Amino acid sequence: MTLAEFEGAEGQPGHLYELSRGVVSVVDVPNRRHLALINALKRQVHAYDLAHPGRLHTIATGRECKILLPDLESERHPDLAIYLTPPPEGEDFWARWIPALVMEVVSPGSEERDYVAKREEYLRFGVSEYWIVDADKQEMLVLRRRSRKRWQEQVVRPPEIYQTRWLPGLEFSIALVFQAGEAAGNR
Repeated sequence: MTLAEFEGAEGQPGHLYELSRGVVSVVDVPNRRHLALINALKRQVHAYDLAHPGRLHTIATGRECKILLPDLESERHPDLAIYLTPPPEGEDFWARWIPALVMEVVSPGSEERDYVAKREEYLRFGVSEYWIVDADKQEMLVLRRRSRKRWQEQVVRPPEIYQTRWLPGLEFSIALVFQAGEAAGNR
């Protein structure tokens, strides 16, 4: 399927769809645990935003943003994307507005998509950091752009605090994220 066909397609309520290399993937609405993990990520980013006014332009979740890779016939909707700049002018701004950070929470069955396909696509798109939050492994894999074609990897586990150069002053606690997921249960 092409991006143009994908843009015009109608889906079923309660689902989010992504396109990867012309193949449509159905992404279910998050379960309670997944939602709790995303909300815990957002809480820390929003707290940073309140403490550092003007540093972030947009904090967006899956239904609020998309990453378009026309040459790959791909469209992604990250769990959380952080944009430091305003969107570029023009109608096709999603193909040119690059988030500094993208965060994905791994769900059962999405491991290949989050660890392999999105890793390649986000690097190609120009994302500076990609965080893969895996509650089952109790770790966050941070991928930092080293060059146009390479990520540098860092694994962060509780009780470690992660700091990124893109958000100076942020002391990100992955332990708080995993605690929120545990409190929500596995449903």
